[in-house]
Order: sequence, then structure tokens, then C-alpha cells
Amino acid sequence: MKQKSFYFYFLLLFLLINPHNIFPQTLNQHKYVGTKVCGKCHKSEKQGKQYVIWKESIHAQAYKTLETEKANKICKEKGFGDKAVEAKECLGCHASGWDVDKKFIGKKFKIEDGVQCETCHGSGGDYKSLKVMKNRKLAIKNGLVDVFDNTEQFCRNCHNPDSPTFTGFNFEEMWAKIEHPVPHRKKK
Repeated sequence: MKQKSFYFYFLLLFLLINPHNIFPQTLNQHKYVGTKVCGKCHKSEKQGKQYVIWKESIHAQAYKTLETEKANKICKEKGFGDKAVEAKECLGCHASGWDVDKKFIGKKFKIEDGVQCETCHGSGGDYKSLKVMKNRKLAIKNGLVDVFDNTEQFCRNCHNPDSPTFTGFNFEEMWAKIEHPVPHRKKK
């Protein structure tokens, strides 16, 4: 009986000291690296100029819209607070990484970059290397989010009537403005 008690307490102590054994999801956190890190490889013509397309898009300005008086007025009217840049209801669709533990934010990551690469493609700390990116399955295993199975629904998570400034959303028209495939992967 004493031996069984010893093993029970040993197991309990082990689980308390090493919570990763019972909460493996804590091991799956990936660090946000920021658009400049992604842009190193994703700005060339050969690669598809994804960084350039993003930089010239309204997504790159999404956070900046929260810094306006108009955004603050809407934020107050909706009861979210005084400043849109501090309201989770606004940040949820206008910024990446706003609700992430600081230990998962890389030095080059800037919330001011708005709706950026990692908003849609997942935090890139563990898939950013060329070796990992060349293997799509490995990249997905390391945090790359594959939004291409249901892109429209993914976009509608923010572009929907719940947004206080929603005036409609034509997915095909908007997607044509921001689509940024890797040329050699583009569907024929």
C-alpha cells in the first residue's frame, strides 16, 4: 500500500513540476517575427512580390485607422472604451499579436503593421527558415496556417456585419486586390 502511495505522489509531483505532459498545447506556441522577416524572402518577382502586395494594401494600414479620431469616436459609441488602439473589439481585426504573451513576440514584430503576414498565415517563428518553407507539410507542422482551403470564410471572420463600419464585402473583388500566390504554386 505504501508503495502505491509513493508512486501516486511521485506521479502527481511530476505532473505539477512538468505541466507540458498534461498540457501539450503550451508547446505549440510559435513566436511572431513580423513582416520584415517575412519580406526578406517574399518580395522578389520570382517569389511573387507578396510583401510588396501586402505593403500597398489596406491591410498594412489597418492599425493606423485605429489611431484616428473617427475610430475613437466609433469605439466610444459602441462602448468599447475611449481609444480604439486599446479596444480588443477593434484590435481583433486590425492587428496581429495584440493578445499574445510578450515572450512570443520577436524583436522585429510591430503591432503597428496591422493585418500582416502572420495574421493570416500564423506566427512564423518556427516555419520562417527556407529549409522548413520548402517542405509545406513541415511548415504547417511548425505553425504555417493553410488558409487556402476556405479563404473566403477566413476573410469573413473580420469582414462581416459585426464590424461597426461594415458596408458589404465582395470577396472576389477584394481577393483580386490582395491575392499574392507564389508563382510556381499558383493553380492552373
